[in-house]
Amino acid sequence: MNGRLNPEIAGDPLDDYPLASLPQLASWTPAFDRLPLSDALARQCVLFRQDVTANRYIGVVSDPLDSNLQRWAEARAGDPVIWHLASVDDLAAWLNKQAENTRLLAPSETSDCLGANDERTEKALSVTQSSQQTSPVVRLVNATLHDALRLGASDVHLESGVSGLDIRYRIDGVLEHIRSVRGSEVAPQVISRLKVLAELDIAETRIPQDGRLAVRLGNAARRIDLRVSIMPSMHGEDGVLRILDKSHLMLGDQALTLDGLGFAGSDILRLRELAAEPYGMLLASGPTGSGKTTSLYAVLSEIHDGRGKIITIEDPVEYQLPGILQIPVNEKKGLNFARGLRSILRHDPDTIMVGEIRDRETAEIAIQSALTGHRVLSTLHANNVFDVFGRFNHMGIDPYLLTSAISGVWAQRLVRKLCPICAKEHAPTSQESHDLQISGDDSPDGFKNAIGCEACRGTGYRGRSAIVEILALDDVLRSLIAQRAPINEIRNAARQQGARSLRQAALDLARQGQTTLEEVRRVTARH
Repeated sequence: MNGRLNPEIAGDPLDDYPLASLPQLASWTPAFDRLPLSDALARQCVLFRQDVTANRYIGVVSDPLDSNLQRWAEARAGDPVIWHLASVDDLAAWLNKQAENTRLLAPSETSDCLGANDERTEKALSVTQSSQQTSPVVRLVNATLHDALRLGASDVHLESGVSGLDIRYRIDGVLEHIRSVRGSEVAPQVISRLKVLAELDIAETRIPQDGRLAVRLGNAARRIDLRVSIMPSMHGEDGVLRILDKSHLMLGDQALTLDGLGFAGSDILRLRELAAEPYGMLLASGPTGSGKTTSLYAVLSEIHDGRGKIITIEDPVEYQLPGILQIPVNEKKGLNFARGLRSILRHDPDTIMVGEIRDRETAEIAIQSALTGHRVLSTLHANNVFDVFGRFNHMGIDPYLLTSAISGVWAQRLVRKLCPICAKEHAPTSQESHDLQISGDDSPDGFKNAIGCEACRGTGYRGRSAIVEILALDDVLRSLIAQRAPINEIRNAARQQGARSLRQAALDLARQGQTTLEEVRRVTARH
């Protein structure tokens, strides 16, 4: 830190600080990726970018004597900071303007996720309004969620600890620690705030609770759905919010298609061939957050030509598709997947999408639908395409009916892509060449390492790409699965058919310099 910031060295510290007026603050670019808005509001300290290419920053405070605050902000910046002084009123006005521009997180009038045709209004609640109305807890919750949305997080983890609250975001599939808030009362108050928003029982702290809320971001009609999960822990309660941002499924003004999701060209052709079948079941498998639903939406968008009736039942409806009847599950009213699927069959559909097959009843109805001339799309939680059949066997589904109904299965994962700004090419070592499954005479084009820079928050990765393992059932595979043959035998038959594993798909990206071996190992298994 510059010595002139220490009042014991400089005579009058106010003389050494350039003054920053409100118009100047408005003209600078805030560095909220280094010092988030939630921290800026809490500490009345802001970092601005002076020179993006050189990573130089302008820091603005209203208290020049708080050297601890300046050291803390410089640690967050990680690069040189030139400090400026602003009046308390000007700095507060600028921060309030930033918060007002976001008009953050408006809870809806109901805790249920709003359906596709639900026109109930949502109240507006900004960070500024919250800070003016009530406690710092409201400000902390709102600003935390604002930062999560800005960074593109899929989940927010609020974890109670001995000394306070830890906040982590899941960004590109990986949890990143964002901040810790000290104080034994902070975590219970934050969790209680979430319970109020999701209309959960704030007095119940011994059992898990799940809820939902719909919020609106900004003055525009951009709505964010949040799934709220509260879980008791050793130190109180933890909360996880899953962010369902429908705008992430839009590719500009273009319709959602398989081409825009990062699939390999050969995989796109195979998926389109399977989706073009007039009847049968097409399943997507993978863990939560692997992009299954988004891929199904892309398939539906491509096969929707207006000549057939398409009906979906989902929990919740994550993206509204024009010209398609979409039904949200409502467990409180008795509308689950099985009951909804029975009703859909009486509605003369050609194509049915079931958000997830969770139980035997839903599986049986979906299979009967596929066997009676309907095209059925759905998802199932399984590690790979071969585990799908084990899941159905566990549900008690007859393997002969299952193989007669299923036309194809694909397993999907999302792999982090290397940051295009800081990734560095290098020749693979002998061990890396072995892992990449290349011979000594071959050399992959553009094999790269993750470095880390400001643009990727020091992770070395930016964005994700989908990889898939596709299994199209033929007579040989159907016979093996119906006979409950060993998995190794089924896998060998699939490889002879030309099926490529998730690990092989990920290694292709590594050989092309789009990801790293570390990411391949993190996301995929060896077999």
